[in-house]
Amino acid sequence: MKEIFYYLQKNKLAYLSLYILGVLYFLAIFADFIAPYPYDIQHRDTPYHPPTQIHFFDEKGNFHLRPFVYKYELIDPIFKKYQINFNEKYPVYFFTEGEKHYILGIFETDIHLFGVKEGKIFLLGADHLGRDIFSRILYGARISLSIGIIGVLVSFTIGALVGGIAGYFGGKVDNILMRLSEIVMSFPGFYLMLALRAIFPINLSSIKVYLLIVIILSFVGWAGLARVIRGMVLGVREQEFVIAAKSYGASSFRIITKHIIPNTFSYLLVAATLSIPAYILGESALSLIGLGIQEPYASWGNMLSSARSIASISSYPWILAPGIAIFITILAFNLVGDALRDSLDPKLRKML
Repeated sequence: MKEIFYYLQKNKLAYLSLYILGVLYFLAIFADFIAPYPYDIQHRDTPYHPPTQIHFFDEKGNFHLRPFVYKYELIDPIFKKYQINFNEKYPVYFFTEGEKHYILGIFETDIHLFGVKEGKIFLLGADHLGRDIFSRILYGARISLSIGIIGVLVSFTIGALVGGIAGYFGGKVDNILMRLSEIVMSFPGFYLMLALRAIFPINLSSIKVYLLIVIILSFVGWAGLARVIRGMVLGVREQEFVIAAKSYGASSFRIITKHIIPNTFSYLLVAATLSIPAYILGESALSLIGLGIQEPYASWGNMLSSARSIASISSYPWILAPGIAIFITILAFNLVGDALRDSLDPKLRKML
């Protein structure tokens, strides 16, 4: 593990990506505290509010020790045009009181990292219902980021076990399991997701939808991994340590789980890191078309549903912020995955 971390440090982009992912997961965990507003709070009087700029200097050039924001006034309710009122300033306070929430789901408090006591602050603007996009991105990160991790854990566990059993036993067991995986792989992934989602009612609760998406993505993703693990196991099962385990009477299940599959961990680690973006995109696609996480709960996918109109994007470009979050996350995972692959490959390691 130290060697992997050492080679990651040498790859500056991957090391930076690792920090970015750490920050994103930190923000997701503490979203209740960091976000100035809950994800479902609506400010109907400020639809499509533009991003609020934080100032230290006022319009006359005077410096203010405490940062502040100006008031934005809606001057055109039809086209949602706003004008800055330089006569009204709202100081930005840190560790200020706001809506009650739970930190880590345990400690109840009404303290937020920052906010304004008067007026409104929208760091990334507001959506068509006046909901703070910055706050919703933080809350949405909990779903979009966790669904990738959980989905990979489930599908890779299934794929590793199926591939390990097929490669270890061979014969009819191998044929049955590999034909099953080929059937799953023969369906286009996205259409298979849509078909599986269509089986269930559309009005499920968000928790059930979340679990359902994990199951669907895991069902779609295990087959390809099982084939690769099966090929690796065919080479490992004849090694001396496997033969020794058989000789002292170890069960087949113990040999597969304790001796064979651990020898594929390096591949599993790289494959899992590179597969997480696919799960994030899968959830985002389902939520974007209304089959995933439902309003008012936030995920990066359903937040992008308001950005399907070119007219909306051109008039209110800040509604694309969730798409930028998806892009940064996927790019970071891919960079880390590529670096892990290079660090675990002895031939590529010499070139680093």
